[in-house]
Amino acid sequence: LTSEAVDQIFNEYVRNAENRAQVRDGLLDAIGDAVMVLPATEVARYHRDAGNPVYFYEFQHRPSWAAGLPEFVKSDHTDEIAFVFGKPFLAGDV
Repeated sequence: LTSEAVDQIFNEYVRNAENRAQVRDGLLDAIGDAVMVLPATEVARYHRDAGNPVYFYEFQHRPSWAAGLPEFVKSDHTDEIAFVFGKPFLAGDV
């Protein structure tokens, strides 16, 4: 990355942070965007360009089983499965 790119990333995610928790949240957003959002957007564009319909969503509901996790953890990858298909996928019944 160029220093200009690093400055832009810093400004987008961390610049207005007023405390350590906001810096943490900004860094988590940056990592999530780099690891999940950007690649998913790229794949969605490939499908769109091939003429297929594409639907995109962001699941942010904190599930009840996350009670032991820190408050800043909202939902993790695949947490929406239980909400879409129901509890059998959580209980290992399938």
